[in-house]
Amino acid sequence: MKTTSTITRRATPWNKGKLPGQKAPLRLRDIWAIRVRLELAKRMRDMALFNLALDSKLRACDLVKIRLSDIAPNGLVASRATVMQQKTRKPVRFEITEPTRTAVAAWAAQASLKPAAYLFPSRIQGSPHLSTRQYSRIVHGWVAGIGLESATYGTHSMRRTKVTLIYRQTRNLRAIQLLLGHTKLESTVRYLGVEVGDALEISEQIEI
Repeated sequence: MKTTSTITRRATPWNKGKLPGQKAPLRLRDIWAIRVRLELAKRMRDMALFNLALDSKLRACDLVKIRLSDIAPNGLVASRATVMQQKTRKPVRFEITEPTRTAVAAWAAQASLKPAAYLFPSRIQGSPHLSTRQYSRIVHGWVAGIGLESATYGTHSMRRTKVTLIYRQTRNLRAIQLLLGHTKLESTVRYLGVEVGDALEISEQIEI
């Protein structure tokens, strides 16, 4: 009698080696450490990408598709801009701070970008702009370069950083909802990871 042995092959989990859960936002000292490294290395594209990612708070899929005309409609980088979100098909408005305007203008001049050009063109032939995968690799390079554990961070770290800092200072969830372009406040609460402890801390500060 022949015995048939069955070999069970286990597929490698998609998240093997990755940390589960949300990616951590950057701290202020991390932001400045990355900026210093980029400036010393004269990486003008990366400086523009880093600053704009923080200011815009856009998802990776929206950030990589920004055209120069989206933020510099009259030839000069504006202080505010509006982008249509791919996921929600709703517009979201964001501020562009002076350091970001300076970095973007310097990069656009160096790269000789035309108004209709993608702000961050890809260096891979056949790809008109940075892909989200390329952007992800760049982000991991930034954080690893300053000694952080790259698996803890990702493109969503860039989206979460500024709103996390704003929330810690203001506790204004409605403002964060508008800045992120969320349709529901519950989404903002989950995104920020607001816990009961945060709510109690706010309540303790109110005397009646």
